[in-house]
Amino acid sequence: MTVRAILSCLGVALTAYLAARGLIWTSPETVVRGWLIVAALVVYLPVTLLWIFALGVRDRPRSAPAAAPPRAPAWQVGLALVVAVFVSNATFLAVTEEGRTEPFVTWVIGAIGALMMIVMARRRPVAAWTGIAVLTLSTSVWLGPLQAMSLGLIGSIVWVAAAQLVVFALDRAARDAERLAELQQAASAWQASQSGRQRERRLHVQRALQTAGPILSRTIETGGNLRPSDKEAARRAEARLRDELRGNRLLDDEVRAEIDAARCRGAAISLFDEGGLDGLGARELAEVRRELASILRESVSERVIIRTSPDEQIVVTVVGRSRGDAATDDDDNVDLWREISRPR
Repeated sequence: MTVRAILSCLGVALTAYLAARGLIWTSPETVVRGWLIVAALVVYLPVTLLWIFALGVRDRPRSAPAAAPPRAPAWQVGLALVVAVFVSNATFLAVTEEGRTEPFVTWVIGAIGALMMIVMARRRPVAAWTGIAVLTLSTSVWLGPLQAMSLGLIGSIVWVAAAQLVVFALDRAARDAERLAELQQAASAWQASQSGRQRERRLHVQRALQTAGPILSRTIETGGNLRPSDKEAARRAEARLRDELRGNRLLDDEVRAEIDAARCRGAAISLFDEGGLDGLGARELAEVRRELASILRESVSERVIIRTSPDEQIVVTVVGRSRGDAATDDDDNVDLWREISRPR
């Protein structure tokens, strides 16, 4: 059984007890309008049960946490205030002056207090304290302030105040729980991102060791006296490491293989990723890399520059240059210009 079901059962039991007090007329000779007592019970019971089981709840106050139950609509609040006015006056009007202190009359003090306590629990504090004010005014008129307090008015006020404190404490605890959940989610997301970055760094380190490890070992073995072929291998290893740092998102195994093949035939390859690939998913990146590998496979340029683009239409630009007849850098000819469109 849920906590709400238990509290609802307790509310029903309290309501039944208070109603039973109103049906036991200990001094029937003081009753002059018994139908008013019965009418008060008929009005009180359905409205109280309506509030206990929270029929027709809808909106939630802005200050309440997301986990808080919705508060009752305005028409339900109006019914509770009508009951507070009618019941707290009808029972006293139904008896003579001598019978106003009898238990079957003063039950209304506890009954209205219990109803306003439920109203407070349903997050209608203004309505709850308005009902208590109506009860205080009515009982003070019929019994006098001191006698009304001695017959249960103070208890009803304390019930409503305690309900307000409990609601405030529960709302604060719920808000703290929501905040804690948000912090936990943020911490989990940060931890996941850090784990991803650690895995990425490990992959970079492993790839760097695979690339530069053999030539470093060879350098140590020969004391730095490398053959021309070893020096060329070292230059290609350094270029591969530079590629990983400057354009890692442009690379996959196929693109790396084509870049190595181009360098082996003497081409100079430069990669620059300046954020143009941001926002692309795995499928779009795979498509861009596949097209880039195809361009490199067909390239015969002596120098190839691959640069990402923040343009809305073009995601990667590939420019190839070859030495002209004058054999100077200033006379390089652009013999390759390809643009890779942003995947849709």
